[in-house]
Amino acid sequence: MVKLTKGVAVNSFLFVTDLDHTLVGNDNALKDLNDRLQKHRQEYGTKIVYATGRSPVLYRELQIEKNLIEPDALVLSVGTEIYLDGNDTPDSGWSEILSPGWDRELVLSITNNYPELALQPDSEQRPFKVSFFLKEAAAGDMLPQLELELQKSNLNIKLIYSSGIDLDIVPRTSDKGQAMQFLRQKWKFAAEQTVVCGDSGNDIALFAVGNERGIIVGNARPELLQWHNEHPADYRYLAQDFCAGGILEGLKYFGFLE
Repeated sequence: MVKLTKGVAVNSFLFVTDLDHTLVGNDNALKDLNDRLQKHRQEYGTKIVYATGRSPVLYRELQIEKNLIEPDALVLSVGTEIYLDGNDTPDSGWSEILSPGWDRELVLSITNNYPELALQPDSEQRPFKVSFFLKEAAAGDMLPQLELELQKSNLNIKLIYSSGIDLDIVPRTSDKGQAMQFLRQKWKFAAEQTVVCGDSGNDIALFAVGNERGIIVGNARPELLQWHNEHPADYRYLAQDFCAGGILEGLKYFGFLE
């Protein structure tokens, strides 16, 4: 029996993690974490979810390169697509939630008026996501204007800017946190049985959506650390170690792993 802090006892838990610079980036610790998660899944029925800004194409590249274990679900393209049990088709129930008020062509038409925006490669353009490169120096002034312009057109969207370069425009109901909640409810895990892990701005949605246990890895980016300092919570853990090493540290802290 695995015991959590605050007297909550669980056998299985829901493990949700970002990939780049969170799960991936510390190869020795990743191998140890993979072994422990595989064993826990086999013995207790723990569910493993990868939540990443990567598209399906870029996810597969990373999975092969880093020998990632197969997850029970994939949350891809900044929360706009959910794939269950190795299925190649996005979950239709999640797509139905995202559809109202989304108009991809209108988003492209409006953003075309902003020369600071450079479209990311075709592989990163998804049915519910339009992605750009935007230099940090231009972002502060431009993003509020762009958001206002999009809202004037009654688009049900939001802007996610992360890592000082990536701008994703997605449906308002879409992000890693909402996708995690969708899976948590589908699989009937309590918030206390759920742990989320991240390193950057687009992971704030994982930590902000509820009182799931949160692990911020030791190499977290300034925008996430600033948010963490402004919104402290005793169910969130700031690790010392980096990437998978920090995740292991947090899982032990919360009592999910011994």
